[in-house]
Amino acid sequence: MSIFQNIINHKLNTMTADELLQYADQYQISLSRKEASQIANYVKGKKVNIFNDGERSQLIRELAKITNIHTAKEVNKLLSSFTK
Repeated sequence: MSIFQNIINHKLNTMTADELLQYADQYQISLSRKEASQIANYVKGKKVNIFNDGERSQLIRELAKITNIHTAKEVNKLLSSFTK
């Protein structure tokens, strides 16, 4: 894994709800404060590698359980933009 990937994964694993909302706004992704808080609390300290399709898919499935399918798909768009 490159240093670039490590930095992005670390940022994801330490992201606050406010930061997540800023990124969502920047990438025109619909996300409520409650959803951002739920997602940030879930991923905090999880050490997910979003560059690994399997790990990212598993994360999205888990996020769909705690938020909803639409929100999980929106978050997947956001995460995919980070990996390009």
